[in-house]
Amino acid sequence: MKKKIIYLLLLMLLMPLCLMAQSKSTFEIKDGHFYRNGKVTPILSGEMHYARIPHQYWRHRLQMMKGMGLNTVATYVFWNLHEPEPGKWDFTGDKNLAEYIRIAGEEGMMVILRPGPYVCAEWEFGGYPWWLQNVKGMEIRRDNAEFLKYTKMYIDRLYKEVGDLQCTKGGPIIMVQCENEFGSYVAQRKDIPLEEHRAYNAKIKQQLADAGFNVPLFTSDGSWLFEGGTTRGALPTANGESDIENLKKVVNQYHDGKGPYMVAEFYPGWLSHWAEPFPQVSASQIARQTEAYLKNDVSFNVYMVHGGTNFGFTSGANYDKKRDIQPDLTSYDYDAPISEAGWVTPKYDSIRTVIKKYVNYAVPEAPAPIPVIEIPSIKLDKVADVLGYAEKMKSVVNDTPLTFEQLNQGNGYVLYTRHFNQPISGTLEIPGLRDYAVVYVDGEKAGVLNRNTQTYSMEIDVPFNATLQILVENMGRINYGSEIVHNTKGIISPVTIAGKEITGGWNMYPLPMSEVPDLGKLGNNVYANGSVKAAKLKDCPVLYEGTFTLKETGDTFIDMEQWGKGIIFINGINIGRYWQVGPQQTLYIPGVWLKKGENKIVIFEQLNAEPKAEVGTVKVPVLMKLNN
Repeated sequence: MKKKIIYLLLLMLLMPLCLMAQSKSTFEIKDGHFYRNGKVTPILSGEMHYARIPHQYWRHRLQMMKGMGLNTVATYVFWNLHEPEPGKWDFTGDKNLAEYIRIAGEEGMMVILRPGPYVCAEWEFGGYPWWLQNVKGMEIRRDNAEFLKYTKMYIDRLYKEVGDLQCTKGGPIIMVQCENEFGSYVAQRKDIPLEEHRAYNAKIKQQLADAGFNVPLFTSDGSWLFEGGTTRGALPTANGESDIENLKKVVNQYHDGKGPYMVAEFYPGWLSHWAEPFPQVSASQIARQTEAYLKNDVSFNVYMVHGGTNFGFTSGANYDKKRDIQPDLTSYDYDAPISEAGWVTPKYDSIRTVIKKYVNYAVPEAPAPIPVIEIPSIKLDKVADVLGYAEKMKSVVNDTPLTFEQLNQGNGYVLYTRHFNQPISGTLEIPGLRDYAVVYVDGEKAGVLNRNTQTYSMEIDVPFNATLQILVENMGRINYGSEIVHNTKGIISPVTIAGKEITGGWNMYPLPMSEVPDLGKLGNNVYANGSVKAAKLKDCPVLYEGTFTLKETGDTFIDMEQWGKGIIFINGINIGRYWQVGPQQTLYIPGVWLKKGENKIVIFEQLNAEPKAEVGTVKVPVLMKLNN
């Protein structure tokens, strides 16, 4: 009897060790291949970002990926999402990265982590917190002591969150990226010596190691940018490379003459901007390229396999010679195989068919889509005067206009006003507008200035004893290119009228819209919609509010085609920007953000050219309709 008891006790003591041994796994890069638990294992990955999907849908979307035949999920980590203020960290709810990774592991997926600290990703400021621009002596993305101090704090804090989820500790994380597309930045910033670029890149790699990341590292760049982007000890991978012979040649050159060979960003679609056509890539083209990779032992990461949505103020921006800013759409559909709302597409089916021919594991069916509902009419019974409300707030006064950053504001809007005792007229010029402004004189709309169309001037006539009002919107900080270092917002240069700089007596009223405005607190600036006072707000910025009752919830798309420009809050959640120029005319509302019973909608409409009484939703998104 005693022997049996001792045996059982020993068994109980050894059981955790056995379970631990079973749960641990290995992932190695050796002999030109990826090895998972000692077996050659190609990586068939898809990029999918936790922050662009409600956390309630993470498992569904990961199951969608499995149903396409993929065995890995890759995700960027968005520094600014997790540290909105210096030292204030948030990894809860839709920001719970560790939970996202754990769910991926539960679904049998490997995980590739891409922590940046720069990520690009069509995301606000490429993932950097806006407040870095207020740090004295800071120069981002280079060998700068102040910058590296903050990147170390970020990387160390990230490790505390997800370090134990590396495969070396029994988790699903198999690889970590070192920096991101750094070769592009080296090519864009030739004013910085190559030696300094390399020193910076090596220090980021060392910070990852010092924090405790000990799975294989990799870099990703266009194949022609490896000279500046690779770093010793990290596997080079080639973004967007369809020429397999060239892929192998360039990887061999920078990886001791051998693989493995991987395309870390295989594009099934492309990013999309406001006021530009929505790009599309054919399903057959992507299926053929997928098969070429599989035939030639090339691992890949489909960027994006599911794009999701740039909720709130998370979308970034690009620029080119014709447009000083190209703000990204709220939708991050990307023409991806899994649509913005998590639906199967012809591209999904095409890729799945190809993958099933080459893998030695069973590919499950895709899960059922989330139910979709339509709400034909939501009555908007209240309207609020935003100019009137703002000017009753306490202002910040300065001789010259202050930037958002100087006002300690990251996103949203700022109302700039200047009172004139004497009349003034002529050309109003704001070359430092960042990014979009509606100009008023005593509440009467005078015109629009727009960095997107390079419209920085207009004629103005300010009469005696009148107030100039300029409502400025931050449309998202630039996330790619050398101009990423010039990312302050608001009015960042002198304002002139008829060639004369306007100084003295500028008032700034911050409107960050970081939380849904409470019309109940706006007092006598709120009117019944349809009233005489509400009608007088035509062409003025307003807040509309309405409630609607649901018996059943589901995903839906709010139809904003007849509206102007603004943002929408559903039950207190900012679902993103809309703009009449298109091509996006609907905004995605996840069903998990709706509830049975009463729901509330608040719309901030900046233009209000045609006052509205109602708004509705549809079952199918409109993402390809340009109006400009």
